[in-house]
Amino acid sequence: MTDSFKAKSTLTVGSKSYSYYSLKALEPTFKIERLPYSIKVLLENLLRHEDGVNTTKADIEALAGANFKNLPVKDINFTPARVILQDFTGVPCVVDLAAMRDAIKSLGGDASKVNPLCPVELVIDHSVMIDHYGSKDALDLNAKIEFERNKERYTFLRWGQEALKNFKAVPPDTGIVHQVNIEYLARVVFEDQQGMLYPDSCFGTDSHTTMVNGIGVLGWGVGGIEAEAAMLGQPSSMLIPEVIGVRLTGVLAEGATATDLVLTVTEMLRKRGVVEKFVEFFGPGVGNLSASDRNTIANMAPEYGATCGIFPIDEETLNYLRLTGRSEQQIAVVKAYAQAQGMWWTPDTPEAQYTDVLHLDLGSIKPSLAGPKRPQDRVLLSDVKANFRKAFEAEQKLRPSKGPATVTDNGKTFELKDGAVMIAAITSCTNTSNPSVLIGAGLLAKKARALGLTTKPWVKTSLAPGSLAVTEYLKKAGLIEDLEHLGFYVTAYGCTTCIGNSGPLNEPLTKAIQENMLSVSAVLSGNRNFEGRVHQDVRMNYLASPPLVVAYAIAGTTDIDLTTEPIGKSKDGKDVFLKHIWPSNKEIQDVVAKSVTADLFKASYADVLKGDARWQSIKVAKSETYPWDDKSTYIQNPPYFIGMTMTPPGIQPIKGARCLAVLGDSITTDHISPAGDIKKDGPAGKYLLERGVQKADFNSFGSRRGNHEVMMRGTFANTRIKNAMTPGVEGGVSKYIGKDGTVGPIEPIYDVAMKYKAENTPLVVLAGKEYGTGSSRDWAAKGTLLLGVKTVISESFERIHRSNLVGMGVLPLNFVDGQNAQTLGLDGTEVFDVDGLVRGATEVTVQAKKADGKVVRFTAKVRINTPKEWDYYEHGGVLQYMLRQMAA
Repeated sequence: MTDSFKAKSTLTVGSKSYSYYSLKALEPTFKIERLPYSIKVLLENLLRHEDGVNTTKADIEALAGANFKNLPVKDINFTPARVILQDFTGVPCVVDLAAMRDAIKSLGGDASKVNPLCPVELVIDHSVMIDHYGSKDALDLNAKIEFERNKERYTFLRWGQEALKNFKAVPPDTGIVHQVNIEYLARVVFEDQQGMLYPDSCFGTDSHTTMVNGIGVLGWGVGGIEAEAAMLGQPSSMLIPEVIGVRLTGVLAEGATATDLVLTVTEMLRKRGVVEKFVEFFGPGVGNLSASDRNTIANMAPEYGATCGIFPIDEETLNYLRLTGRSEQQIAVVKAYAQAQGMWWTPDTPEAQYTDVLHLDLGSIKPSLAGPKRPQDRVLLSDVKANFRKAFEAEQKLRPSKGPATVTDNGKTFELKDGAVMIAAITSCTNTSNPSVLIGAGLLAKKARALGLTTKPWVKTSLAPGSLAVTEYLKKAGLIEDLEHLGFYVTAYGCTTCIGNSGPLNEPLTKAIQENMLSVSAVLSGNRNFEGRVHQDVRMNYLASPPLVVAYAIAGTTDIDLTTEPIGKSKDGKDVFLKHIWPSNKEIQDVVAKSVTADLFKASYADVLKGDARWQSIKVAKSETYPWDDKSTYIQNPPYFIGMTMTPPGIQPIKGARCLAVLGDSITTDHISPAGDIKKDGPAGKYLLERGVQKADFNSFGSRRGNHEVMMRGTFANTRIKNAMTPGVEGGVSKYIGKDGTVGPIEPIYDVAMKYKAENTPLVVLAGKEYGTGSSRDWAAKGTLLLGVKTVISESFERIHRSNLVGMGVLPLNFVDGQNAQTLGLDGTEVFDVDGLVRGATEVTVQAKKADGKVVRFTAKVRINTPKEWDYYEHGGVLQYMLRQMAA
């Protein structure tokens, strides 16, 4: 390392000395104390990685001296301390490493060279589904089914654990990746093998990696492609980010929860517009939030659109580390390092310079939900009934309901109406890491049980704690039986309803919903409620705090105002209102103080990597390369390296391209990437049936991410996606247009794409604003590439998806402001040429020729943002770039 500023220093903590790169070496030339906390983390990263090539003295000076009110357009590199994976996106990462081991051998290199160069930790948490619920054995039954469905994948991950260096896997049924991260994996201050200290930082293959920002760790979600680059030592190139400060004052009012707070923050920041920006929380109100509340707010950064939503390190951070069982030496190191670097917060800490500052009084927060389709659409609890009715009216124009249906299920006969809550799920990392809202749910259940209230018979209830520690403190508090009495049995330890792993509804319910075209609801304590995500038959989805999830399970409908209408009747026939069973803040905090203790966390994580008997029983052959099985429907060797040579292909022209789809605004990665159920009659279902897989064994798309054949057949196959080339038809379909201009019938997008591929016709996708929002799914980009799409032209991109497209060698372009497919009169029947694409180009000319010979020409902005991204694009993608580096 160059160390132009002579920043390498020594720090002694207790009896041990450490080395570190001191930010104070930059003073007095630069005023370090005025920098936002997150920027100090980036600055230390540059100091430590200064090599004169990837990171230079000029880069350090540009960041240290940046005016955040008027930022220079300057790219810098960031190298995270570690990478964290969940198994849906983690399996394809390991598949790609295995494929690279084969490919490097064919290029004359050494397979054992392909290893992560930084610590990589994978938590298997996305594969469990709620097949069983409402009983004590639900947890064991769901885990058993999970293992049977996923044995091939788990065997593959065990191979990775044995064959790859620097790679650990946390076994299934342990916890949710982000909660395991904050409770166990996060170091806050990292110590490497040479005794060097530096801020812990991480990239994660799940967008909610930002949760760790709550304890001062800079991390954010990246696609699997960017994660693989980081795993293999590639720094991530980024523009110096704008930093939006949120100044917090006051204290949460009686009855307001951390969930209500985060839904308000999400709404507020979405309105401000913080995409590709850092968000940092500061001000006196920070000291009034527990670390768990901060984690809740940080978790939802993808929902408010920010790269991160970070809090500084302070005494509350140390309290959380102590609570979750970290060693006293580690806690002392965190404090000493943060103080030495000017990263320690107290109420007297001078406020930094931000690009913009928003203000939020915690005392103004009111009980809220968000929905019925987006996390940023906050609804006051008192307005939910009106909100549902307005959304229902809009649904009626497209899909008229036939009204109530009489249903018999589980020996009970009842009337099922529009608005019925079919799924009530305490789920997802956002809230299941927060003892206040979970204890609050338990206390509400206790009061409801005492009055004789029960959940409605049509509600599918589930409790999926984020870690084993949660169940233990609910037991210690004496609340688990009260939750169970209302149907909230522990069903799984993993990410469930929030990602669509809700499992099936009972057949009589499904039949009634489909035949009567009912608009029914789900209420979940999650962070995502996009269309078609939670369950294909549930059209209205509301995010809510865990206590409100329990309340809506009792009410059984979202067509109710819980602030003025009774939630049910007590055992003596009296009306019961929500206020009668809502626990006070003091009640909640008293139980948290007694029940949530360090010994529970220490016991829960004592043997976290060991796994249960099922995991330990998996045996794998030791081999440097993976023994691929052609018959496997879960794991296949991907085609990215077929025919690859040591010479990069360079920038290829895009000529004579056809349009695969014309899409609108807010197309999420849920719309693009295969997710949720695999339909029997879709291309992916047909592929599996042809290979002897029965429908009952299809599993989810997420679990089959290691098989590109399944995944490319599910790309753009979401049942709610709308392609303007097929007006009036919902779902992933398009039309093939022959070279003679003949327009074919409406077919699945995969089938249309394969017809174009057979004749070597490149493809283009046209889209509106915020293309690629949502989860950081690498398959949204991989599937796009494998279908033959060479460029996506949108009004704007979500940060991660744009990066992923470049990483797969797909060109991201933006319409200039004020233009889109509609204003230009493009309907998808045109033939497209892209002219002027050379390295470093900021604009190209797109020519769209219509069937009648008319030509529409327009300028598009090139969204390849940095020199490193141009390297990736010229090599055909980041994997090819890295493989050539290693083979050389």
